[in-house]
Amino acid sequence: QVQLVESGGGLVQAGGSLRLSCAASGRSFSRSAMGWFRQAPGKEREFVASVGWSGGNIYYADFVKGRFTISRDNAKNTVYLQMNSLKHEDTAVYYCAVGSSRYNLDSWGQGTQVTVSS
Repeated sequence: QVQLVESGGGLVQAGGSLRLSCAASGRSFSRSAMGWFRQAPGKEREFVASVGWSGGNIYYADFVKGRFTISRDNAKNTVYLQMNSLKHEDTAVYYCAVGSSRYNLDSWGQGTQVTVSS
């Protein structure tokens, strides 16, 4: 059974940085795509970023380009999201996901809260 555990969320001032981590277990993820989504109160879950199994094929939502960086460590079955220049509108629960491709990220973690104070 796949388990994804996010960490690294918290409260930060606008302009600050956070680094999210997601540790995956249950099987090898070295051939899986991994990604991050977020959901703000009253809004639908939205795509943030994804990375292919080799660390390439990286995609970002337009609203995070130039501010967020996704990376992965296959030896640790972990995906990261470095978030810089945070804005109040980045406040959300952030979820990591894995799947066979970035179009099929279908296993989810429980989420970690990111709150950016303005």
